Amino acid sequence: MTATTNFPRVWLITGASRGFGLRIARAALARGDAVVATARNVATLAALGDAPGLLPLALDVTDEAQAQTVAQAAIARFGRIDVLVNNAGFGLLGAVEEASGDEVRRLYETNVFGLLNVTRAVLPGMRARRAGHVLNFSSVGGLRSGPGFGVYCSTKFAVEGLSEALHAELAPLNVHVTVIEPGYFRTEFLESNSLVVSPRELEDYAATAGQVRAAARRISLNQPGDPDKLVTAVLQLADASTPPRRLPLGTDTLAVLDARGAELQEETQAWRAVSASTDFAAPAA
Repeated sequence: MTATTNFPRVWLITGASRGFGLRIARAALARGDAVVATARNVATLAALGDAPGLLPLALDVTDEAQAQTVAQAAIARFGRIDVLVNNAGFGLLGAVEEASGDEVRRLYETNVFGLLNVTRAVLPGMRARRAGHVLNFSSVGGLRSGPGFGVYCSTKFAVEGLSEALHAELAPLNVHVTVIEPGYFRTEFLESNSLVVSPRELEDYAATAGQVRAAARRISLNQPGDPDKLVTAVLQLADASTPPRRLPLGTDTLAVLDARGAELQEETQAWRAVSASTDFAAPAA
């Protein structure tokens, strides 16, 4: 089949069957772009319909070979990938000690290693064209961790670090990288299809992680962020000629950034003398 290249932009979106991924895919198709929409079960992508620019494909991001196959299929169909949206992922709720080794490994396999698998599969084409934009979904939890979501936040801290390095490595090749940091948006993220809750509960954490478990049930589907407005921001980001390295979304994320900055300044000043005392002494004149 000859590649069809007459689309303004070609997207590859992981986790496109629900949440942000589904909404971004719909919006991109609606404006005439092509979308390679992926999910573990391709049947779950039926909600996207049969637009001419849609290529639905099965992808388990933890399968590196399958990620390579999907990238090759996208190039064969559309000739290029302009925007990669690394959106696939899930949450884990529970104190750090409560999480089992298997739970932690499964989380990292998807949220970190899966992102790396797909990114490595797509980057050769972007580097060859000297064009492209990688959008990595992090979270407000990638800026500040807290009780109950410590392991999940650690995966997003990893996404932040990887994205920052990728930004520096790819900027000379005209390939952009932006890490997106949503706060609490009204999606299904806190529901059972996107959030694993550790079954082990320790009484000593009832006042910390235990309170967060209860809060998650209250907050779910009542979050302050409007996911449709997030999609508008993502489309604007994809169109930007000089996109930012980071894009925090939501007033709750902005509040965390302000508080985090003030906290770091205060703590650094309080311990500055100790911090500065660890260099070798300057040689005597």
